[in-house]
Amino acid sequence: MADCVFCGIVSGEVAGELVLERDDFVAFLDRRPVFKGHVLLVPRQHVETLPDLPAALRDGFLAAAQEIATAVKDALGAQGSFVAINNTVSQSVPHLHLHVVPRTKGDGLRGFFWPRTKYAEGEMANVGARLRAALN
Repeated sequence: MADCVFCGIVSGEVAGELVLERDDFVAFLDRRPVFKGHVLLVPRQHVETLPDLPAALRDGFLAAAQEIATAVKDALGAQGSFVAINNTVSQSVPHLHLHVVPRTKGDGLRGFFWPRTKYAEGEMANVGARLRAALN
């Protein structure tokens, strides 16, 4: 897609600090990282959201995410990682991208992404039933 910055990075037309290149995926450092070493994994094919990802690419996408999550620990000394995908809402670039953010205990990342809430009495069962119905 001509106006997609991530497609530009994948094609080499836009500079990016690539850290992983596979036949179907590319990973590069986020230009505005939560912490240094924050990586974005994208499919080479322009796909906007996770539900749009072709079935043939799902396993490879998750396998690449696992590789990156391991690499941020091994290469950067992180104790773990935060892995996330936004779909449409809070998705700054409309090209599927998975974030792998290096984490260490005490790094200060608390409540950064979303506020917490509580279910009213019986509400959890209702929400669960609606999701089960949609998934069946």
